[in-house]
Amino acid sequence: IVKSVVEGKIPSYALESKLGDCRRAAAIRREALQRTTGKSLDGLPLEGFNYEAILGQCCEMPVGYVQIPVGIAGPLLMNGVEYSVPMATTEGCLVASTNRGCKAIYASGGATSIIMKDGMTRAPVVRFGTAKRAAELKFFLENPLNFESLSQLFNSSSRFGRLQNIKCAVAGKNLYMRFCCTTGDAMGMNMVSKGVQNVLDFLNKEFPDMDVIGISGNYCSDKKPAAVNWIEGRGKSVVCEAIIPEEVVKKVLKTDVASLVELNMLKNLTGSAMAGALGGFNAHASNIVSAVYIATGQDPAQNVESSHCITMVEAVNGGKDLHISVTMPSIEVGTVGGGTQLASQSACLNLLGVKGASKEVPGANARLLATIVAGSVLAGELSLMSAIAAGQLVKSHMKYNRSTKDVSK
Repeated sequence: IVKSVVEGKIPSYALESKLGDCRRAAAIRREALQRTTGKSLDGLPLEGFNYEAILGQCCEMPVGYVQIPVGIAGPLLMNGVEYSVPMATTEGCLVASTNRGCKAIYASGGATSIIMKDGMTRAPVVRFGTAKRAAELKFFLENPLNFESLSQLFNSSSRFGRLQNIKCAVAGKNLYMRFCCTTGDAMGMNMVSKGVQNVLDFLNKEFPDMDVIGISGNYCSDKKPAAVNWIEGRGKSVVCEAIIPEEVVKKVLKTDVASLVELNMLKNLTGSAMAGALGGFNAHASNIVSAVYIATGQDPAQNVESSHCITMVEAVNGGKDLHISVTMPSIEVGTVGGGTQLASQSACLNLLGVKGASKEVPGANARLLATIVAGSVLAGELSLMSAIAAGQLVKSHMKYNRSTKDVSK
């Protein structure tokens, strides 16, 4: 069979269907790849993974899996509840630093996190013969009198998808329609796309001269830094805050309030503005977002917009204590679907108490996960900013983020 794959007689992608054994298919594909390329895959594990679980859902043509260590930061005390936060990363210092931030928050009485908005988006692009016709469809879609009938069409595609609004933008003869809807405990891209397709089918009858160019026209905007997400939000829009007393700043964070306030202004605000940042007014939000996303089975590529964050720091209580907050308008997470159902990722979700769909309130688990992500980012921002303010960043990375292995061998 390996020889047939190497010679092209059996397509590599067809092994699972032909053999009926996903683990065997991966082993044969792996061996065929090694023979074809002349490169060894020793070090890339094959055994110890359930290949049936990813078939048709998570990954095509597997030859093994990559191991990423999972560390635990916490407890993160937020909204009166303690969370042990799983972080999958290969960056030394990241878990330790976030853990220190959690310690400072805990010693300060905890953080408060609030969901301000919840809605996934999809924005198809359509074209007309004239700009006037494109504008006419825009007026039709944004007319409040038409919303109920459009909602019924959209909502009929899912038990949980509920249309919230449609916002349109015209570019000449082209119209971009940004549909926003709730998606229960799913991240929701497939859900919103199904609802959008229902509406497009209807609009094709009402506007027969409409040419659907694509169900995604990048006005959504998915997996790209975009002002529309920064301003309007996408997924869960979250703000998280904490007040850190002066003594905690000194004893746990090894710095002082005035230094943190000044550093945040000159680095996260002014420095980011000088760099022309879009949603990047923070120290390293994406570090924490990526680590939690990988651990809990989220789409790592959505780290791009999910890491949009502005970190605000100011002195309060007569300048003695520190108020710190992170505002994150587009955290895109789910607790069902995709990688969340894999054993390792499911275990991490279970650790946080958000595994699967909420039986009491649809969407509650995904919303809670978003607040935990924001709380973890708050801890990470607090600790890294303190390390920079105290001049400890290079020293700590030399100690925890340096390999002693001889890479020349």
